[in-house]
Amino acid sequence: MPASRRHHRALAVIVNCLGILAAVPALPTTAPATRAAAATPAPEASTSPAPAAAATPQGHAGAAGPPGAHAGAAGPPGAHAAPAAPGVAATGAVIPVTPAAPAPGMATTANPGAPRPAPPITVAVAPAATPVPGYRILIRNSAATTVITTVRQELPPGSSTTAVSAGGLATRQNGTGEVTWRLTVPARSSRTLDTALAATAPGRALTAPACAFTSDGNRPYDCATATWQAAPATPEAQVTPAPPWRRPPVLAAALAALLVLAAGGLWWWQRARRRRGGVEPTGTAPAAAGQPTYAGGPSAPGGGTVYPRPASPGPGARRRTPPVWLVVGVAAAVLAGVVFAAVWTGTQRVAAIDTTKQPTSGAWMGRSATGAVGTPLREKAFEFTVYRVSCATAKVASQQCQATVGVRNVTPEQQTWHGQLQRAYLQGGNWVSTDEDATRLANLGRDVFAQPVAAGNRVVLPLVFTVDGMQKPKQLELRSGVFSAGVRVDVP
Repeated sequence: MPASRRHHRALAVIVNCLGILAAVPALPTTAPATRAAAATPAPEASTSPAPAAAATPQGHAGAAGPPGAHAGAAGPPGAHAAPAAPGVAATGAVIPVTPAAPAPGMATTANPGAPRPAPPITVAVAPAATPVPGYRILIRNSAATTVITTVRQELPPGSSTTAVSAGGLATRQNGTGEVTWRLTVPARSSRTLDTALAATAPGRALTAPACAFTSDGNRPYDCATATWQAAPATPEAQVTPAPPWRRPPVLAAALAALLVLAAGGLWWWQRARRRRGGVEPTGTAPAAAGQPTYAGGPSAPGGGTVYPRPASPGPGARRRTPPVWLVVGVAAAVLAGVVFAAVWTGTQRVAAIDTTKQPTSGAWMGRSATGAVGTPLREKAFEFTVYRVSCATAKVASQQCQATVGVRNVTPEQQTWHGQLQRAYLQGGNWVSTDEDATRLANLGRDVFAQPVAAGNRVVLPLVFTVDGMQKPKQLELRSGVFSAGVRVDVP
């Protein structure tokens, strides 16, 4: 072969190799073997089964692929097939590996798990129509099986029970009372519980929430709350505004105007009286009719030049001014009326200010609300209700306090919330955020903050706060977002 042709062939081989090397990075790193097998014509099926197929266990017989899909057909010529695992047929198809399913009820942080199903137990609380505080709790089981549940009702601070339904146990710890029932509710049935409290001061409203928990008393099924208020002894009279002529500012203005008119009339009357009986203006008497006036007078001797002579003007009448006592009296009356009207108007405006309203907090969105346990409090996106707060009684370096919280989405779209924004304030101003690991464990491994709350939905769940020492939270701060004003719940 001539040398020039050998050089051309060598150059062509080098160019082809460079083209292949440049095209290799553009290929997908992991291409399914089935796609490669479809692109490469399969050889004719062998009449005898492959030896490797004979070694395939019975449980993997379906993984060997269709006839003709041998290992040699999966890749281009010269490619080396990966060694097959012992006892598994060497095939060109990629066998997908299904990850092991997590334990029942457990979920990772990124996976919120399946949506929480509707609880089989629902709770409804209504205040009793009695002169003394009382409540009626309705526990309903909508499941097709019997459910064992623990019902707890928080008592208002400073109150005590006088009557409890059969089976109820009233306890008190750290000044907070609680009534506990352990019920067995048959399928598709309901139970009614009653609680009566001691009489309180007139006009005092008492709020007592109740929750139904699982049989171990840790995870809540549902919660509800109610506020008892004493009926007024007599119907409140409807307050009607006074007519204009009976309002103090109008009366003061009318009195001032009357004094001014009276002073002006008196001064005008005195002036007119002086004019009627006063002195005529002094001057030269007029000459007789037809008698000329001389320079020296009407009878001046020696005659003289005749010219008209104007009468000399008399002294002008002195201008009368109102007396000093009248001016001072009128000014004092007007000043007193103005001061009285200003004081009365300011007093009425101050009395009309509603001290229960919470002001907006600068850049926060919405208004902040503060209330007690069992009171629904609404902020920008959520309505929070804290039904119960309980802490461990063991004397350890740190303790866990669990708050049973109801969250309702009051917006027309789903909303998310975050565990780091939910805080428990301790004495001295220190605070801790939600212990997300402990909260996930209390919710059976479900991450309650990873899944949004649907529009109009309500969930009841436990939140766990880990605090140092034996301190108990004095206040909980709950909010839906970073810029939300949030709500604050006072813990007794």
